Amino acid sequence: MQHTSLENGRWAELSFPQQMANIGSETSRVYNALMAGKEARAESSFSRFQELIDLTIKFGRQNESLSARSAMWEELCRFRELYCAAFLERNLTELKSANRYLDQFAAIRP
Repeated sequence: MQHTSLENGRWAELSFPQQMANIGSETSRVYNALMAGKEARAESSFSRFQELIDLTIKFGRQNESLSARSAMWEELCRFRELYCAAFLERNLTELKSANRYLDQFAAIRP
C-alpha cells in the first residue's frame, strides 16, 4: 500500500469532494500514461486509484446517515467496477469520461 498514512484515519478527515478529487488525480495519471504508451506508469497509477477509492468506500462520509452511506457505497462500488473494467479493456473513451466526472470534484471548495 502506497497510502499508509491515509489508511490510519487521515483519509476520513478529508471531505468527500476532496477524496474524489484525489481519486481523479490518479485517474488522470492513468489516462495520460496510457495515451503516452507508458504501461508501467499507468499500472502504478491504477494501483493508487484502487487504494484511494477503497479508502473512500471504507471511510467516506462516516457522519452521514446509514441510508446516505449505503447509497454512496453502492455508487462508489459501481464506479470502481466500471473504471476497473475500462482500464483492463484499455477503453480510453470510458477512462476519459470517468476523468470528466471526477474533474467536477476538483472545482468544489470544501
